[in-house]
Amino acid sequence: MASRTRRPGSAPGAPDGSRRRRLPMRLLLPVLVLVALMAMLMLRGYVHSEILADHRIRAEAATDKVPEKILDGGPVIDTRSGRATSLKLPDHRLVLTFDDGPDPTWTPKVLDVLKKHHAHAVFFVTGTMASRYPDLVKRMVDEGHEIGLHTFNHPDLSFQSKKRIDWELSQNQLALAGAAGIRTSLFRPPYSSFADAMDNKSWPVTEYIGTRGYITVVNNTDSEDWQKPGVRQIIRNATPKSGKGAVVLMHDSGGDRHQTVQALDRFLPEMKDKGYEFDNLTEALDAPTAHTAVAGPELWKGKAWIFLVQASERITDVLVVGLSIIGSLVIGRFVLMLLLSGIHARRVRRKHFRWGEPVTQPVSVLVPAYNEAKCIENTVRSLMASEHPIEVLVIDDGSSDGTARIVEAMGLPNVRVVRQLNAGKPAALNRGLANARHDIIVMMDGDTVFEPSTVRELVQPFGDRRVGAVAGNAKVGNRDSLIGAWQHIEYVMGFNLDRRMYDVLRCMPTIPGAVGAFRRSALERVGGMSDDTLAEDTDITMAMHRDGWRVVYAEKARAWTEAPESVQQLWSQRYRWSYGTMQAIWKHRRALVERGPSGRFGRVGLPLVSLFMVVAPLLAPLIDVFLLYGVVFGPTQKTIVAWLGVLAIQVVCAAYAFRLDRERMTHLISLPLQQILYRQLMYVVLLQSWITALTGGRLRWQKLRRTGVVEAPGGPVPRQRARSESDERRPVG
Repeated sequence: MASRTRRPGSAPGAPDGSRRRRLPMRLLLPVLVLVALMAMLMLRGYVHSEILADHRIRAEAATDKVPEKILDGGPVIDTRSGRATSLKLPDHRLVLTFDDGPDPTWTPKVLDVLKKHHAHAVFFVTGTMASRYPDLVKRMVDEGHEIGLHTFNHPDLSFQSKKRIDWELSQNQLALAGAAGIRTSLFRPPYSSFADAMDNKSWPVTEYIGTRGYITVVNNTDSEDWQKPGVRQIIRNATPKSGKGAVVLMHDSGGDRHQTVQALDRFLPEMKDKGYEFDNLTEALDAPTAHTAVAGPELWKGKAWIFLVQASERITDVLVVGLSIIGSLVIGRFVLMLLLSGIHARRVRRKHFRWGEPVTQPVSVLVPAYNEAKCIENTVRSLMASEHPIEVLVIDDGSSDGTARIVEAMGLPNVRVVRQLNAGKPAALNRGLANARHDIIVMMDGDTVFEPSTVRELVQPFGDRRVGAVAGNAKVGNRDSLIGAWQHIEYVMGFNLDRRMYDVLRCMPTIPGAVGAFRRSALERVGGMSDDTLAEDTDITMAMHRDGWRVVYAEKARAWTEAPESVQQLWSQRYRWSYGTMQAIWKHRRALVERGPSGRFGRVGLPLVSLFMVVAPLLAPLIDVFLLYGVVFGPTQKTIVAWLGVLAIQVVCAAYAFRLDRERMTHLISLPLQQILYRQLMYVVLLQSWITALTGGRLRWQKLRRTGVVEAPGGPVPRQRARSESDERRPVG
């Protein structure tokens, strides 16, 4: 582990000791991932007509501005030359047209029937569907069918500006280019019908469409298959009168189209027997093809669009499935926590519950300290009020702020100071272990204070000879700030409720460094504290499990610790915890395949820790991403109700945890805000930890700035006189 004497944030090897501003990059990476996810979700929403879609439909208007020859003309309208002309199909020529596709279920069935009867048709596709199902568009072209535009999002164009119309056309062409490598000159307006239905609102759109190089195709025979009137009626509606040619309107998307498919399979042979031909529009009119091949940048832009749409579809589908799985597991975990923590509480709170013979022998309390001048006096004085016989060893790990001298000046009995050059917390604890006189070792942090009963409650489980380590109840002492209140909720609900569950399951992953106790023989068997990871408390706990020792939770062994009071400090602490936990999981991975106690922990404890401490929190921001999307673009009411439901489950768990710990419920007022904001910070931490782990980076120890606001029970501790820098003693070996 890297030395802790280096000033946090300084660049290694920098001659001037200047700070390297790494925080923006640490924030930038997670933010970019969230932005990318939001962009993918919005892109998916766009191609699913959830974003920028306009579902308004204009009522009929007057027709006095529409030329009579258009109203009385055919279904093919050409305004490209600035003059309006219309065309009718020759007799016995039918052009089947299918709107609103391609659909992954019904379009292939329609294509199969057309292929079966050797018929061609025109498919007026929307850009949204073509982007999502490009293979079907390519199949249409490959099988000789013609493609027409039906806009991108299917809006009523009479409501739209020319800019929006251009956008609808260009986006639809982009999808065609990416899907089949073509452009088309055919266009059908959404919500159109016969030529005589053209009015003063839709006609200007048709004129403008012509100036953009498109032929507008309406219909003169409507099968009305969208109403699902039955196969016979669809055939009857689609049959033109007296052998006339016709453009027949049908649909291959927009709902259940099984009647359309069945009708088509009967309609084609029946009409062929009557002498009808089924051609593309340009074939029926004996005109050049409407398709133009695209190449170069236009083709690659289309392919890039299709790639992004397909990526957004797959990524969001995977995220939805993953979120559903994680959500189910998290809810299951909540239920398990409530059940098992209740079992634990009832077991240890029984009137005659005992771990074994009462533990009364003296214990050694190790206090590793590095630059804890603001806190160390409170810590040591709280130990002096202990109801259990103790010796206190303060291991000064190369402090430069006079920490050791403060303790020595207090002149307290049974308190010794052990000095060493800066070597890190594990080395300091091992040094303290070597100097300890007793067989039970209590470990605490230099910024923590104990209650008078803490040590006594903490060591009682050692009455059971199978117990090798005990986790105490760490609490946030500075909970008055918003960040402190959030951490208070996290400690009570996320840590202590967890520890009750893990105690019952016999796979507790971490004994908190702020309050934990060990049997000396157990520590020596596993080699003492290791500096292989940055989470030495998690590392040693997992080692205890693998060696066959029981690790239990003592709820009454309360310790009050100073939680970080700034976002930067909290980030630094949790970054170290997260990365250290990953290191510990990796270090003890062989437990997964081992036998005995090690294998039991490996196949129960490691998966639980990995899933709920490493994987699930990384996906938690998806809840907020989907929440934001749903509120803005989706079904707002359902989204909010679903989120409130999840929050209600969390409130129940938190309230139960607070009740077990006999904490005031008032702090839960900030729980909703914690779930939105605090989760993002933990996401940043975990993502950065993953990046560090995957890139093989090394994380140095992050020393937190302390304020000394957490005081010993019973009131303030008298302070020592102020010291100047010249009074401070340099660390010695």
